[in-house]
Amino acid sequence: MTILILADHDGHSLNDATARAVSAARYMGDAIHILVAGENVGPVAQAAAHVSGVDKVLVADDPTLAHLLAEPVAELLIELSKDYTAVIAAATSIGKDILPRVAARRDVMQVSDITRVIAADTFERPIYAGNAIETVKSSDAFKVVTIRSSAFDASPQTTTAAPEENISLPSKAWKAHFVSEELTKSERPELTSARIVISGGRGLGSAQAFQTVLTPLAERLHAAIGASRAAVDAGYAPNDLQVGQTGKIVAPELYLAIGISGAIQHLAGMKDSKVIVAINKDPDAPIFNVADFGLVGDLFTVVPELVNILG
Repeated sequence: MTILILADHDGHSLNDATARAVSAARYMGDAIHILVAGENVGPVAQAAAHVSGVDKVLVADDPTLAHLLAEPVAELLIELSKDYTAVIAAATSIGKDILPRVAARRDVMQVSDITRVIAADTFERPIYAGNAIETVKSSDAFKVVTIRSSAFDASPQTTTAAPEENISLPSKAWKAHFVSEELTKSERPELTSARIVISGGRGLGSAQAFQTVLTPLAERLHAAIGASRAAVDAGYAPNDLQVGQTGKIVAPELYLAIGISGAIQHLAGMKDSKVIVAINKDPDAPIFNVADFGLVGDLFTVVPELVNILG
């Protein structure tokens, strides 16, 4: 049984989520291949080839694939999938955009956002905002699966590279075309792959406070910044920082929840963090029920003091 993984990348570097997908795929098949699609993706393909457990890297280098539009990438996966028992991708924006199209075209059920592989056809996935775990068994001969990256450890890099094979994109007139994109650039780590995440909630009171209070601490700890849905809805932070059921799922080594009450929607996105620290002036805030360490106090006093201690 050979598994095909769609590589998640930004055109320059391989996303850590791909190595986590490899860890999941080990429980589903005997051989693992990775598809790296894009334009000028040689460095990405090399990184994929050095992921432990990968047997082959398929490289589709074409200008049409430069922005990983769902239409051409899905078409490529559909053609390739005839030789595989499953296609896997991380449940990132790329995987969520492309794999449902593959499942629909192959007329199979997609199993989404899995957190555990019990057998090659049986998986666990969270439902009801993470309050229950559902066991799903697929009877489809060909499977389409997305994995929750935070639930699997990343497969390590090795010195021995897997062989690479160049493949071509099917010749076709595509209906979708790339127009433009707006990117948010930051020197801080990417939210879903950061070792430390600092998230702010409605308790910060304003967008200005969100920046002046959280940013110095994030810089000291070299941490990514996140936000609760309440903070995003209030306009304190942009949508791409939202952590929760309707935002991003994170599981860093350290998660600091500052001014966050702990709604179920938010807990679903961060409760798998290794260590959770909560700072809130309300001693009855639900966030303290999942926190490993809790500090009851005024965040506008506590956080600056913490920054001073860290130097």
